[in-house]
Amino acid sequence: MSLSSALKGDSPHQVKSLYRQLLRQGEQFASYNFREYAKRRTQDAFRENKNVQDSRQIQELLQKGLKELQMLKRQTVVSQFFEFDKLVVEGGISGKSKGGKGDIVRQKDQGWD
Repeated sequence: MSLSSALKGDSPHQVKSLYRQLLRQGEQFASYNFREYAKRRTQDAFRENKNVQDSRQIQELLQKGLKELQMLKRQTVVSQFFEFDKLVVEGGISGKSKGGKGDIVRQKDQGWD
């Protein structure tokens, strides 16, 4: 018997709704690593507790999930403040190239040759 089927009344809907909200909120992170961590942590927590049948423990888990959702909302907003542009470095092998008008000018990398 799963967590959602063990609940009575509107509770299975609450569990599914909380699960979807946590996954959607995790997708709001600017960083790929944080997005994947939030997704993995949510899935693992729900899988770990899917066989819980005690109604008191289920309510405690729902409350914990709601707190986690509030924390995720705060963190996603903060992560968007510190979003950086991606840095792409191109280097040519043949040294400096003189570009014509509108061409890209590349310079030889000073790294490993």
